[in-house]
Amino acid sequence: MSALDLDPTTIRQARELARRAGEPIVRMAREHTTVAVERATLRLAGLAGADAEGTPWVNRLADAVRDEVGLEHGVALPVWDALLRGEADDLGALAQKAAVGSVSFRLPTGADADRARTASSAVVAEGLARIDRRRDEREQLIRTHGDAPSKPWIYLIVATGDIREDIPQAQQAAREGADVIAVIRSTGQSLLDYVPEGETHEGFAGTYATQENFRLMRAALDESSRELGRYVRLTNYASGLCMPEIAVLAGLERLDMMLNDSMYGILFRDINPVRTFVDQRFSRQVHARAGIIINTGEDNYLTTADAVEAAHTVTTSQLLNEYFAKEAGLEDWQLGLGHAFEIDPDLPDSFCLELAHAMLARELFPDAPLKWMPPTRHMTGDVFRGYLLDGFFNLAGALTGQGILLVGMMTEAVVTPWLSDRDLALRNVRYVLEAAGGLREDFRPAPDGLIVTRARQVLGESVDLLTRITAHEHGLLDAIADGTFGLMRRPADGGRGLDGVAEKADGYHNPATDLLEES
Repeated sequence: MSALDLDPTTIRQARELARRAGEPIVRMAREHTTVAVERATLRLAGLAGADAEGTPWVNRLADAVRDEVGLEHGVALPVWDALLRGEADDLGALAQKAAVGSVSFRLPTGADADRARTASSAVVAEGLARIDRRRDEREQLIRTHGDAPSKPWIYLIVATGDIREDIPQAQQAAREGADVIAVIRSTGQSLLDYVPEGETHEGFAGTYATQENFRLMRAALDESSRELGRYVRLTNYASGLCMPEIAVLAGLERLDMMLNDSMYGILFRDINPVRTFVDQRFSRQVHARAGIIINTGEDNYLTTADAVEAAHTVTTSQLLNEYFAKEAGLEDWQLGLGHAFEIDPDLPDSFCLELAHAMLARELFPDAPLKWMPPTRHMTGDVFRGYLLDGFFNLAGALTGQGILLVGMMTEAVVTPWLSDRDLALRNVRYVLEAAGGLREDFRPAPDGLIVTRARQVLGESVDLLTRITAHEHGLLDAIADGTFGLMRRPADGGRGLDGVAEKADGYHNPATDLLEES
């Protein structure tokens, strides 16, 4: 039974409004492609590696095709037409020749186009089959080793900048009870329009997301899974200008979760809205195919906007993220919708308000593994107060049935956490979950009390906001431009990466999108 007794009609109305706000965005995404989508297709076809300057071959090849024949027909037809004409023996050789201008590309027609279409589809299908095998492998390992023994899954961040230092820290965190290891990306990687190659040993407040780093960490956590008798999950970030490519690499290297929000890059990295929505739809189709759980970024809104006044924008974004995710093929169990414990603790009844917001998310999305984020904005450097706040955060997670609980650090806003800080933080989590893990079944707020009233208020405000969004001439794009979410104003014709967007022409062909749409 619903502890909040939410009105089913209001919930249906909210989801219908989210659909109406989202449909024009999906239509726009279907009508456009981006350089990142085309490069991701080349990666599915097996093109990897980089030149001596570190520029990936997928960038070299996609740029050469775009310069010669444009992007609006996709890169698959010109690339496989060149291969069939004998310009090179394989994709790697073709990319190397394209980089020095010794390849001629054209848009094939008639029988030549049919042959290029058939050849490209066969090769890309092999890439998707590799992702399918990695998904099957994950499921087999969970059957072999067992899954995390309980929920919420304990999610812990590793971020040294050096993958070889990340690995032992991640393995030790798993021994201490972490169920999910997240490797934070180096600051600014989301603004790079290429994916770095190889094993990396330096980064800025994080470690570069590369295919080789993914492979190394996945292998290390597989060792931990065997040692501990439970499957340890790995998380990274599919966001920014290379979102589709990183999604493909995550599928190929069997990552289990990916940060993948529909609007985070727009709001907090000033990436063009059109570029972002096109890229995120493709990346979510890949995640759906790979069996990857996405984590959305609503918690970030509350670092720039007030967590009480802007609570309805979090709910609104969750509803939109749900619509976009399901339209792309993701299922409820893959929706790690984000929210956070970010209300000013000096506000009277702040914990009751946190419970109201967390319970609202749980009841709106009963089958989703919600991702519950710890306090950051009001961590002042007082580690004793911070430790107490994290304890209340953990208690709220236990009381409201959150699915993924990110471990809060009492040294937030002071230093990059020491290993001893992490140990104390994990003790905090373990104590609360073991002492109060069963409290949820007995916890029922008063029918017309503060918690229930506040949850209904936030849902009502979300419906009002979605109604206003659908009334805009350009809907969600106008709302984003107006600063509705996170107080960030991002117009549809601004931001980074717009020059990498192309409207699809008649005859556009991308075997990856065709195959993903079919599945």
